[in-house]
Amino acid sequence: MAPKITGFARRRVAVAEGVELNVAVGGSGSPVVLLHGFPQTHLMWRHVAADLAADHTVICPDLRGYGDSDKPADTDGQTYSKRTMAADVVALARALGHDRFALAGHDRGALVAVRAGLDHPGAVTHLASLDVLPTLDMWDVMRGASAAVGFHLYLMAQPPGLPETMISGSADAFFGHFLDIWAVDPDAIPADVRAAYLKASREAIPSIVADYRASAAVDVEHDRADRQAGNRLRMPVTVLQQDWGAALGFDAAARWRAWAPDLEHNSVPYGHFMAEEAPAEVIKALRDLLAR
Repeated sequence: MAPKITGFARRRVAVAEGVELNVAVGGSGSPVVLLHGFPQTHLMWRHVAADLAADHTVICPDLRGYGDSDKPADTDGQTYSKRTMAADVVALARALGHDRFALAGHDRGALVAVRAGLDHPGAVTHLASLDVLPTLDMWDVMRGASAAVGFHLYLMAQPPGLPETMISGSADAFFGHFLDIWAVDPDAIPADVRAAYLKASREAIPSIVADYRASAAVDVEHDRADRQAGNRLRMPVTVLQQDWGAALGFDAAARWRAWAPDLEHNSVPYGHFMAEEAPAEVIKALRDLLAR
């Protein structure tokens, strides 16, 4: 039996023309949307979502191009922009009856969350980011030999063809590599969940690559335009992040503060998959955020 979030109902919701998202929904109360990262699906929130559902309506979608959500072909370089994916999230919440909601994202999902906060400030009441920098800053700090840790960013930024072919040739090894090296506690991702992540990733190679390709192109343009215009996140923001700054030589909190004046930034000792490795700590951080 495929793993699932206990007590949550699965459904498909139309969010754009020809695009439906697979979403798990549970609980009742003020809405919280949780967005997964790479190479995962909505299942990464299984512990956090179950707790928050005690007093919140919790909405856990697979992002477009991931998991069991639709995977439209990228015909114009915009299909997997974070702006497009953020619009999906707002449309999803509205389709479920919520014009305003709290939003938390991990990794790729955090990039979507930040874009949603910038593009739809009236919809996002609170925002949390787990272990990523905003797109523009990410490219700014990745340089020299230290950039080797982000080799996949450069691989998937290449024009269509080569990245898809290379990854398809050894998909489980490619996606499994990140599940292995980014986890401090490998037992946090049990065998059935790992198998689900690998299967979902194998079936989504073109759209996953398109998501990353957008982050080296149109997403940078959107971030740069916001920075030049002085646009910032207006809602309370919480960031949980491994101490990248010490390793790569930058001030992560300062980078975030340039985008988020109302910021709670925490360097944490957990691995990248912190919602699975340290769910109690992530739950506390999210509940503290929601109380601000």
